[in-house]
Amino acid sequence: MFDVHAAWRWLKLAALGALALPVASCMSQVVKNPSPIPPPQAVSQAYVIEPGDDLDIRFFYNPELNEEVTVRPDGDISLPLAGQVRAAGLTPTQLEDSLKGKYSQELRQAAITVMVKGIAGQRVYVDGEVGQPQMVSIPGNLTAMQAIASAGGFKQSARKSEVLVIRRNGTQRPIVIPIDLEKTIRGVDTTQDIQLQPYDIVFVPQSKIGEVNDFIDQYFRKNVPIPFGVGYSFF
Repeated sequence: MFDVHAAWRWLKLAALGALALPVASCMSQVVKNPSPIPPPQAVSQAYVIEPGDDLDIRFFYNPELNEEVTVRPDGDISLPLAGQVRAAGLTPTQLEDSLKGKYSQELRQAAITVMVKGIAGQRVYVDGEVGQPQMVSIPGNLTAMQAIASAGGFKQSARKSEVLVIRRNGTQRPIVIPIDLEKTIRGVDTTQDIQLQPYDIVFVPQSKIGEVNDFIDQYFRKNVPIPFGVGYSFF
């Protein structure tokens, strides 16, 4: 005998199951266990001297040669007996070694110490599809997301998945680091939110960038938004 009540219960269960399928499908796209935000890492790398820094240079056995100098915009300093010496781009220890080599022929004991007394303003530039393109000061550790937030955040037209960090890599020719901040926002990969370095440029594009090298060349030729530090060059 046909059981109407049993059939009705079966139809309700089937309907609920059909409704659950799209819900489960939607839930599968949600990040249930996003990557945890890594703890701040201690800055282990030595400080790199930049233009505008104030240096105190001490000669242990020849105090008459002691000098307090400011690194010029071209990255050099002027010292007695040594003349023009490159300082920008070096750590204090590297500059000490350079000076020891230059003074070893003039002094019997070239015991030299370099101390950084004043640090020039360390800044990055945020440009592209952000609220207010601007220079952002680096008070300490600063990530790409923090810099973009300081510049007014992303515009609706921003391509968050293809942000470029343009960085000077110890030379005048920059390197380009593509980062996917869409993954960071979704919690899929927080390592994309990299820590910035002084004089980095964070560029948020509006559309997909095809040839990165051509874009960078055109960007610097037309915009050149960095009036500080040792400049960039493509030649």
